Amino acid sequence: MSESKSFEEKLQQLEAIVSQLEKGDRPLEGALTDFQNGVELVKELQTTLKNAENTLAKVMDDNDNLTDLELTND
Repeated sequence: MSESKSFEEKLQQLEAIVSQLEKGDRPLEGALTDFQNGVELVKELQTTLKNAENTLAKVMDDNDNLTDLELTND
């Protein structure tokens, strides 16, 4: 059973993959695998960010229900 990685750990892993790919010294098969893993990490990171954005765009009302945040220029 593997433990889920944090956003920061996934970001560090993606940065390591990008760094390795930029060096250009990996065999093609390894580079393709790294690229695929990087794409999957990007998707996971984007989902996490979108969920955080959706959470931040909501506020708690008087009945402890989450409602959409309405911005006004009063």
